[in-house]
Amino acid sequence: MHIRARLLQLIAAILLPIFLAASVAVWFFYKEQREAEVAGIKEAVRTLGMLVDRDLLVTEGVLRTLANSGALRDGDYRRFYEYAKRVAPAEYATVVISEADGSQLLNTRRPFGSRLSQGNSGLVELRRRAGPQATLVSNLFVSRSDRQYSFAVQVPVEQNGRVERFLGMSLYARRLQPLLSQHTMPEGWIATVVDREGVVIARSHNAEAIVGRKVSEKLMARIKGKESTGLHQGVTLDGMPTVAYFSRAPVSGWMVVMSLPADQLSEPATMATGWLAIGMLAAIAVALTAAQYYVRRTAEPIERLRAAADSLGKGGEVAFASTGLVETDLVGTALTDASRRIREQQQTLEQRVAEAVAAAEHAQRALLQGQKLEALGRLTAGIAHDFNNILQTLSSALELIQLTTDRERLLALARTCEKAVARATRLTNQMRAFGRVQEVRPETIAASVALHNAMPMLEGALPSNIRWTADVPDQLWSITVDFLQFELALLNVVINARDAMPDGGALTLTAQNQAGVKAPELAAGDYVSIRIEDCGIGMSPETLARAMEPFFTTKAVDKGSGLGLAQAYGFAKQANGVLLMSSEEGRGTTVTMLLPRSRGSAAAAAGGHGAPASAAIGAADKAGTLLYVEDDALVRETVLPALVFAGFDVTAVENGEQALAALDAGQTFSRVFSDIVMPGQVSGIDLARIVRERFPHVPVLLATGYTDRKVDLPGVRLLAKPYDIMQAISMLRGEI
Repeated sequence: MHIRARLLQLIAAILLPIFLAASVAVWFFYKEQREAEVAGIKEAVRTLGMLVDRDLLVTEGVLRTLANSGALRDGDYRRFYEYAKRVAPAEYATVVISEADGSQLLNTRRPFGSRLSQGNSGLVELRRRAGPQATLVSNLFVSRSDRQYSFAVQVPVEQNGRVERFLGMSLYARRLQPLLSQHTMPEGWIATVVDREGVVIARSHNAEAIVGRKVSEKLMARIKGKESTGLHQGVTLDGMPTVAYFSRAPVSGWMVVMSLPADQLSEPATMATGWLAIGMLAAIAVALTAAQYYVRRTAEPIERLRAAADSLGKGGEVAFASTGLVETDLVGTALTDASRRIREQQQTLEQRVAEAVAAAEHAQRALLQGQKLEALGRLTAGIAHDFNNILQTLSSALELIQLTTDRERLLALARTCEKAVARATRLTNQMRAFGRVQEVRPETIAASVALHNAMPMLEGALPSNIRWTADVPDQLWSITVDFLQFELALLNVVINARDAMPDGGALTLTAQNQAGVKAPELAAGDYVSIRIEDCGIGMSPETLARAMEPFFTTKAVDKGSGLGLAQAYGFAKQANGVLLMSSEEGRGTTVTMLLPRSRGSAAAAAGGHGAPASAAIGAADKAGTLLYVEDDALVRETVLPALVFAGFDVTAVENGEQALAALDAGQTFSRVFSDIVMPGQVSGIDLARIVRERFPHVPVLLATGYTDRKVDLPGVRLLAKPYDIMQAISMLRGEI
């Protein structure tokens, strides 16, 4: 038997007593009609109250926006006056700024700067009762300027956490009339909006004659009382006997009254309810008795289908047995087949998800690297200029060395070359931060020293049409940061400012100490403030809200990855500080970085090269055996004689394979000095790992100009190229 037939029998068994009960219920329909009328009145009043409150909330939102405007914060009343007149046109609204005593400071209906009178005394009294933080809605009043019925909405204006003054908007009462006319009501119904004093503000019928009049004394007493809703029988101001339902709007405190003629409601019949209840209970009892048998027979196959569906939802295998009901058996078979296909598709999906995750990770790494390359590309011109100057210095000095035999002159030229090499070293260290896989290495340094060291790179990123100004006092506190990440964060902010000034302008960096900083995102304490301010195109509020999101950018395709400000924000958070931004379209952007003061001692600024070469090299006669691994012939030719002269018994090889061959041959070494990036299968890191495993007591010093592999081995020290040969000798001797 099909389930359709069983359901038809069940429906017939239920409907028969329901039809019998319905025939009895018709006689009592008038009671239901009366209740529907009352419910309709209540719903109409509630809806109308919501419409009135929504309109007032919109006005409050406009006032809140005006209260937060930059012009009002800056005290620029003339600019605020023009802005307010655009937001609230004078044909239906007036914006007023007033003091707590009601005296007006600004009124958009009067010319700016004209003498203003005392404001609405009713609002002053309401403000006194409600407190300074509340949003107020006034009662109905007559405007002094044009004698129009009006009402006002007022919000507080806060500055520095205190309420300084109040911002209000006066609106014509006739503005509420469209709300009543748009609300569809049965014929003869009258909707009225009444203020707290019982004065009519708006009315759906005969508004011209009624607005401004007070309601009846009985209704006024209920409005001024504590009742928020209720039914009221009386006579309207038109003289029509009515039954009214009133409800107080929560936002405004006004009362919304819906009246309808008294003859539209009938007296309920008390006996009808009892007979209707008895009849319906009897009908339900018969229906339940008849349906019980059919439900029991129908529920079992459906329950089995539910269990099969539950197993399918949990990813299990469905094995559905026949129930004898055609429809349920067909569904069960379909569930069994679906479970098999789902398992097959799940396996395929898992494989594809794994592939997609791998592809996404690869794309993310590519984007991060692309951001570094983007910043590096923007520095190309400045770095090329600096390197050309360095090369010119070295070339000229070498030519002069060949032309003179004066020792003093030779020493002076050598010192000039050393300065050029030191300058090139700083440039390569800065560039290396963009390309290498780098762990965070915070160090304590004087903020003024860190900023002065970064200044040449920042200036090199700017074109000639941007005027750069920096105010960096020497008395700045120390900070603990990863210096390379600090430089990259400053560079990203400067590049962002540069792009915001395509036609040139001024860019200012100001640093200062700030004691006792308290902010929601920061722990209270002392901070170093670094502020970078441009006069560029600025940002809209929407753009400013998303400016520090990773990959968000307003630049054209291939013009930026959107990671610059995100990196600067991430650096500030990593350093237990914060990055703050403020911007206004057409007036520029200010980025402020607050970094916590460090109580530790600051590292010394990079200086000269230490003791003279002869003194450092001659400090020891025999320094031990040394395995020196370097693939570059020019580097070997210059470094090897210095190592030998320093007292080392040096065995020099060209790559990692030759170094392993020397170790396998039984040669013993007291220390190993190796390059990292070399041709062949064995890198300097691989060699260091092998040496530490086989000869744990042998220290290893690695030198490199660049590597994308992280060096994290105990007993292994790292030296960046180009290095000071005296520093390398001291590290090999264990002196530093």
